Amino acid sequence: MPHRPPEPMPVDPTQAAPRWLTRLSGFQRTRPGREWAIWRRLPAILFWGTVLPLLVGLLFWALEPSQPTPAQDRDLLLVQFRLIGLVILHWTLVLTVAIGCVIVMLMKGPAYVADGYPPPERRDGP
Repeated sequence: MPHRPPEPMPVDPTQAAPRWLTRLSGFQRTRPGREWAIWRRLPAILFWGTVLPLLVGLLFWALEPSQPTPAQDRDLLLVQFRLIGLVILHWTLVLTVAIGCVIVMLMKGPAYVADGYPPPERRDGP
Protein backbone atom coordinates (compact mmCIF):
# COMPACT_ATOMS: atom_id res chain seq x y z
CA MET A 1 0.00 0.00 0.00
CA PRO A 2 1.66 3.26 -1.08
CA HIS A 3 2.05 6.09 1.41
CA ARG A 4 -0.21 9.05 0.71
CA PRO A 5 0.45 12.51 2.12
CA PRO A 6 -2.21 13.83 4.49
CA GLU A 7 -4.93 15.93 2.95
CA PRO A 8 -4.89 19.61 3.89
CA MET A 9 -7.52 20.77 6.33
CA PRO A 10 -10.21 22.99 4.79
CA VAL A 11 -9.86 26.66 5.65
CA ASP A 12 -12.96 28.59 6.66
CA PRO A 13 -12.56 32.16 5.30
CA THR A 14 -15.24 33.47 7.66
CA GLN A 15 -13.12 32.76 10.76
CA ALA A 16 -10.64 35.39 11.81
CA ALA A 17 -7.02 34.43 12.21
CA PRO A 18 -6.03 33.79 15.82
CA ARG A 19 -4.38 36.75 17.50
CA TRP A 20 -1.07 35.82 19.01
CA LEU A 21 0.53 37.71 21.84
CA THR A 22 -2.60 39.37 23.16
CA ARG A 23 -1.58 41.19 26.32
CA LEU A 24 -3.39 40.36 29.51
CA SER A 25 -5.35 43.38 30.73
CA GLY A 26 -4.65 44.65 34.22
CA PHE A 27 -1.17 43.17 34.42
CA GLN A 28 1.38 45.34 36.20
CA ARG A 29 4.92 45.10 34.87
CA THR A 30 7.62 44.38 37.37
CA ARG A 31 10.26 47.06 37.72
CA PRO A 32 13.59 46.35 36.03
CA GLY A 33 16.18 45.09 38.44
CA ARG A 34 19.75 43.88 38.55
CA GLU A 35 19.40 41.98 35.26
CA TRP A 36 19.61 45.24 33.28
CA ALA A 37 22.73 46.37 35.15
CA ILE A 38 24.38 43.02 34.43
CA TRP A 39 23.17 43.08 30.80
CA ARG A 40 24.76 46.50 30.21
CA ARG A 41 28.09 45.35 31.64
CA LEU A 42 28.32 42.11 29.67
CA PRO A 43 30.07 43.57 26.57
CA ALA A 44 32.84 45.08 28.71
CA ILE A 45 33.14 41.89 30.76
CA LEU A 46 33.39 39.85 27.56
CA PHE A 47 35.98 42.20 26.07
CA TRP A 48 38.27 42.43 29.11
CA GLY A 49 37.92 38.75 29.91
CA THR A 50 39.17 38.00 26.39
CA VAL A 51 41.86 40.67 26.07
CA LEU A 52 43.60 40.17 29.43
CA PRO A 53 44.47 36.48 28.90
CA LEU A 54 45.60 37.31 25.37
CA LEU A 55 47.90 40.03 26.73
CA VAL A 56 49.33 37.57 29.25
CA GLY A 57 49.95 35.12 26.40
CA LEU A 58 51.68 37.82 24.35
CA LEU A 59 53.81 38.74 27.37
CA PHE A 60 54.94 35.12 27.78
CA TRP A 61 55.64 34.90 24.06
CA ALA A 62 57.66 38.16 24.08
CA LEU A 63 59.71 37.08 27.09
CA GLU A 64 60.55 33.71 25.57
CA PRO A 65 64.31 33.28 25.09
CA SER A 66 65.62 33.24 21.53
CA GLN A 67 66.90 29.64 21.94
CA PRO A 68 64.37 27.95 24.25
CA THR A 69 65.07 24.53 25.67
CA PRO A 70 62.51 21.79 25.01
CA ALA A 71 61.27 22.19 28.60
CA GLN A 72 60.76 25.95 28.13
CA ASP A 73 59.03 25.32 24.82
CA ARG A 74 56.71 22.80 26.48
CA ASP A 75 55.95 25.20 29.35
CA LEU A 76 55.09 28.02 26.93
CA LEU A 77 52.78 25.74 24.97
CA LEU A 78 51.12 24.62 28.21
CA VAL A 79 50.54 28.25 29.22
CA GLN A 80 49.02 28.98 25.80
CA PHE A 81 46.64 26.01 26.10
CA ARG A 82 45.58 27.08 29.58
CA LEU A 83 44.94 30.64 28.47
CA ILE A 84 42.88 29.47 25.49
CA GLY A 85 40.87 27.25 27.84
CA LEU A 86 40.40 30.18 30.21
CA VAL A 87 39.09 32.40 27.39
CA ILE A 88 36.65 29.72 26.20
CA LEU A 89 35.45 29.13 29.77
CA HIS A 90 34.96 32.88 30.17
CA TRP A 91 32.91 33.06 26.95
CA THR A 92 30.64 30.22 28.08
CA LEU A 93 30.12 31.86 31.47
CA VAL A 94 29.25 35.20 29.88
CA LEU A 95 26.84 33.44 27.50
CA THR A 96 25.19 31.65 30.43
CA VAL A 97 24.75 34.90 32.36
CA ALA A 98 23.37 36.59 29.22
CA ILE A 99 20.80 33.80 28.76
CA GLY A 100 19.81 34.17 32.42
CA CYS A 101 19.36 37.94 31.98
CA VAL A 102 17.16 37.43 28.91
CA ILE A 103 15.02 34.88 30.75
CA VAL A 104 14.50 37.25 33.69
CA MET A 105 13.68 40.13 31.30
CA LEU A 106 11.09 38.01 29.53
CA MET A 107 9.57 36.83 32.79
CA LYS A 108 9.24 40.41 34.05
CA GLY A 109 7.72 41.58 30.78
CA PRO A 110 4.03 41.92 30.05
CA ALA A 111 1.77 38.90 30.55
CA TYR A 112 0.00 37.42 27.55
CA VAL A 113 -3.30 35.58 27.26
CA ALA A 114 -2.89 31.88 26.60
CA ASP A 115 -5.12 29.80 24.35
CA GLY A 116 -8.24 28.63 26.13
CA TYR A 117 -8.07 24.87 25.84
CA PRO A 118 -10.12 22.89 28.35
CA PRO A 119 -8.22 20.37 30.49
CA PRO A 120 -8.36 16.77 29.18
CA GLU A 121 -10.73 15.58 31.95
CA ARG A 122 -13.32 18.25 31.06
CA ARG A 123 -13.57 17.63 27.35
CA ASP A 124 -16.98 16.61 26.13
CA GLY A 125 -17.22 13.50 24.03
CA PRO A 126 -14.65 10.92 23.07
